[in-house]
Amino acid sequence: MTDKLFLITRDPISIEKTVKQVVNRNAGAINTFIGTVREFTKGKQTLYLEYDAYIPMAEKKLEQIGEEIKGKWPGTEVAIIHRIGRLAISDIAVVIAVATPHRAASYEASRYAIERIKEIVPIWKKEHWEDGEEWIGDQLEKTAYPTGKPEEEHLK
Repeated sequence: MTDKLFLITRDPISIEKTVKQVVNRNAGAINTFIGTVREFTKGKQTLYLEYDAYIPMAEKKLEQIGEEIKGKWPGTEVAIIHRIGRLAISDIAVVIAVATPHRAASYEASRYAIERIKEIVPIWKKEHWEDGEEWIGDQLEKTAYPTGKPEEEHLK
């Protein structure tokens, strides 16, 4: 994994490395949000998830969220790393690290980040169950899922 602050990766995410990217002398608080794969959604057992993304746009949108946060909460440092590919139950899907001068802002900015990811970042999630599979998530209600073709096809 690189030292990029806003990254889409197929590799497991290091919480410690992500936090270290936002540590600074002016931070009185560092908040981390760790999104993991849960086993049950609405009473249905998930076997695993598969995440896909339009990577160049997704990283630009993550960076945009970071800039929005810095505008709303001055003095804030942000790192957002999201994993794609096949993830097992309890795997880490996303880590958001937010360093702010005061603790209240770190909570607010972290929550803002995860909600904005769901709103604007082209990342899609496919849930796999014993009896089927389905692409789900907030983005699906706002944008059409690409055709399921490889990433290069999404650019056409």
